Amino acid sequence: MKKLTVRDLEVKGKLVFMRADFNVPLQNGEITDERRILAALPTIKYLLEKGAKLILASHLGRPKGKSIPELSLLPVSKRLSELLEKPVIMVQDCIGEDVKKITENLKDGEVALLENLRFHNEETSNDADFSKALASLAEVYVNDAFGTAHRAHASTEGITHYLSPCAAGFLIEKELRFLGDALENPKRPFVAILGGAKVADKVPVIRNLLEKVDSLIIGGAMVYTFYKAMGLNIGDSLFDAEAFDTAKSLLEEAKTAKAELIIPVDCIVSDRFDIKQFDPETKIKTVLKEDIPEGWHGVDIGEKSIETIINKIKKAGTVVWNGPMGVFELEPYANGTKKIAETLAKTEAVSIIGGGDSAAALLKFGLDDKMSHVSTGGGASLEFLEGKTLPGIAALDSA
Repeated sequence: MKKLTVRDLEVKGKLVFMRADFNVPLQNGEITDERRILAALPTIKYLLEKGAKLILASHLGRPKGKSIPELSLLPVSKRLSELLEKPVIMVQDCIGEDVKKITENLKDGEVALLENLRFHNEETSNDADFSKALASLAEVYVNDAFGTAHRAHASTEGITHYLSPCAAGFLIEKELRFLGDALENPKRPFVAILGGAKVADKVPVIRNLLEKVDSLIIGGAMVYTFYKAMGLNIGDSLFDAEAFDTAKSLLEEAKTAKAELIIPVDCIVSDRFDIKQFDPETKIKTVLKEDIPEGWHGVDIGEKSIETIINKIKKAGTVVWNGPMGVFELEPYANGTKKIAETLAKTEAVSIIGGGDSAAALLKFGLDDKMSHVSTGGGASLEFLEGKTLPGIAALDSA
């Protein structure tokens, strides 16, 4: 997917509409994790240095077409002002005459941030008139919001029908390079580690990767659905009933697939479980997959399984990891996820982390800067690994 990038653009003196991903977590109006803002900075700085009149746009949360003060991008504009060491004009809306007046008056190297795009339902419905209204603000379009590239929204896909040229920012370019190389030209052995809770969410990825990787390792809560499909007792462990038949099919498909499918041979179980907090009275033990007791909950992978995964990582050329191995948010159940993160931090293999909970785990363990690439888009990276076309990227001009 060779796309036009910001390097190919002449932006001096031009109004540039840049779709960024500033969908950051807020607590009492304060940003609690600014990684997505930091990830957009290289493209923002480049465009400003080249003399663009920059209009930034993003969504935040799910306001569902209502103007909700708690979901305003104002805290983002304040933080951006500090990071860029220049004023970022906060615009009170994202379309309309007032918005047009403010953006038209921007000077070369100045920057404005539009208010939350999703205060308008027309953003997510990819409304043509709304797309046109956004496009009318600028002369050039840049998309650097990989986290929303799998959605055909007005600011990611619709706008490209009314604005030209349309190019990728540095972040999207980097995401495509790492994820694309992993799928098309990986250093081998190529190992994929898939965790998380729901099998249904990962089925297309599992199917696609079974034909591309050398080893595919299943971890996290979805392990218990596979155990059940193997005819094992899983106690009170999380079970994705909808995906039971699919898990059975995948186990059959794996027998003739290119990849070796690895399912943990042991797991950590506890006699009580609450995701919000750990009860000190809880009994915990390691059991083989065949020996999960009635009424107990699977919460992490066991030491034998960890050892198998670590050995695979040490021999790998490329590792893609999406989804934690256990309930890493609670310290007693974080061991599997932590050991894998620590091994990846030391490996010479290309390590690609698929955003979401895996990225949150790395941040918790202070290892996010030790990976080759941590994706900013959990959903987008998953769909890319499925082999799907991402509308926000497909809509950009070819190089």
